[in-house]
Amino acid sequence: MQLETYISDLLYRYECVTVPGFGAFLTHRVTASIDDSSNTFYPPKKVVSFNEQIQKNDGLLAHYIADVEKIPFEIAIQKIENRVKGIKDNLTQGKTIAFPNIGDLVFNNEGKIQFEPIYNLNYLTDAFGLSHFVSPAIDREVYKEEVEQLEKVIPLTFIQEKQKSRAYLKYAAVALIALTVGGFAASNYYVNQIEVYNQVAQKEAAQQLDAKIQQATFNLNSLPAITINVTKQSGNYHIVAGAFRVEENCDKKVEQLKTLGYNARKIGVNKYGLHEVVYASYEDRLEALSELRAIKKTHNQDAWLLVKELD
Repeated sequence: MQLETYISDLLYRYECVTVPGFGAFLTHRVTASIDDSSNTFYPPKKVVSFNEQIQKNDGLLAHYIADVEKIPFEIAIQKIENRVKGIKDNLTQGKTIAFPNIGDLVFNNEGKIQFEPIYNLNYLTDAFGLSHFVSPAIDREVYKEEVEQLEKVIPLTFIQEKQKSRAYLKYAAVALIALTVGGFAASNYYVNQIEVYNQVAQKEAAQQLDAKIQQATFNLNSLPAITINVTKQSGNYHIVAGAFRVEENCDKKVEQLKTLGYNARKIGVNKYGLHEVVYASYEDRLEALSELRAIKKTHNQDAWLLVKELD
């Protein structure tokens, strides 16, 4: 039994996934961050940790395994116990247990389980499609010494020319005000003339349109009947194929998936401004999970399940 796969599935939706008799995998959200040393920007994410003290069975993992594998709840618990026993035996022998997409487990010198999470997978669904990026450093050139040298050799005539230019600006401002006032009056008269002309033209156009409508006759009975079959997808379980900043790329992805036989569609824009594309939407959670596993194996390992009620 691939216990780590089931744990990984649940970490997308829950903050605590307990493995009875072993420990609990916890997630907590951290905000976006910047590494000043490397100029790297990191998106918000969920950080995974492990707590060996939380071992009480809350039923979450066992119920999930029972639903996916179509087995009784008691058998799912027995499978978990057998897997935990094997993990503990390997840890006792000094082996490192690697949980794909989660992290590594090993006994430390004190006989406690030490957990090292992986960082290449983000369990925060709100940040899907966002990856870290490096921004080049901004170089700012300082000309302080050159400015100080220029201040020492600025000629006096520069100040005189500046004063003269201010006089010219004063006369130019007076002329500009006079032109503005005159232009405003002329503009008002011209705008009023245009409004009168537009009102007359609109009245004539309305009269002509009424006359044509009264003369026109339509034989609705002669029109052929058209039957359109529209299949509307419904359900709150959506298998996400990707999210795109440019909507044109979103449309291309939908057409590509439809060509492959998927009932793909766009489900709107998330709060990060990304256009989301789904393989399909389902009303039944188990059916959606079964299809998600098939897609991960055959087409897209990064596909994930979004639980959301669409408008």
